[in-house]
Amino acid sequence: MLGDLPMPTAMFTADELAVIRRAYAHQVVATAATTNPRIEAAFATVPREKFLGAPPWQIANLGGGYRPLPSSDLVLAYQDVLFALQSEKGVNNGSPSLHARLLAELDIQIGDRIAHIGAGTGYYSAILSELVGASGHVYAVEMNPDLAAHAQAALADRANVSVINADGSRWPQQEVDAIYVNFAVARPAEPWIERLRPGGRLVLPLGVPRQDRPSKGGRHASHGAALRIERGESGFAARWIGTAYFVCANGGLSIDDNEIEALTAAFKRGDIEFVKSLLWKTEPRIGRCWYIGDQWALCYDDV
Repeated sequence: MLGDLPMPTAMFTADELAVIRRAYAHQVVATAATTNPRIEAAFATVPREKFLGAPPWQIANLGGGYRPLPSSDLVLAYQDVLFALQSEKGVNNGSPSLHARLLAELDIQIGDRIAHIGAGTGYYSAILSELVGASGHVYAVEMNPDLAAHAQAALADRANVSVINADGSRWPQQEVDAIYVNFAVARPAEPWIERLRPGGRLVLPLGVPRQDRPSKGGRHASHGAALRIERGESGFAARWIGTAYFVCANGGLSIDDNEIEALTAAFKRGDIEFVKSLLWKTEPRIGRCWYIGDQWALCYDDV
């Protein structure tokens, strides 16, 4: 439990930390190029240190690997950097500015019901809980039992969040307004498409796992892109958000070498930024699709 762990130290008063969180949030949304005031307010409210584990904390180096921070002062949590959650697996509390950009694409409304797939220790689940408000709900799904246990403890004071220790490819198990995926996948899971309500939004990182399997760390994407999918009356609109690299999926969304080869070829051809629709269990038009997978495709035609 969190109470049994060594906790960060504080060199600033609670009032000073509130100002620091506000400044951090302002910088995060500016870097993300979003002007959504509700997202900025959520980042200014949620105490990130609750979700980082016990110090000494490690942050990701630009060239790879991690380095420890020189102190356990909790003010150091308020940087736009990746903190290691499980360094041996390459699992991080990801870049706040990247998440701010992706969260802006979800168009979250008060009262929404949202599935957060790959919730980790729950920091971005807490951000989502602020955005949906007391009348909404967040289903925070995490397959790793240690991370899920941390999330359960850190989110215990949030009545609008349920933490589920399960394979994210099987959730949500009810219709939701939005789905936020926080690991790279080579295809969407069936519930992510079929349990979106009309008008529902899905943001996911599409990625190809590296062929090399590092002796230490997780298997990250060698090619990656964040996509926004929206369910309309006649199909699914799709839009490229930008480049995004996440640790790759395990469990029910692992893929075989043929799928890896085909998706890698699509990324190398380029033009994913021109994708406009996702076809689901529908015969695609040959020559009009960026990528054709098993019972799904990303295509250039409008819905």
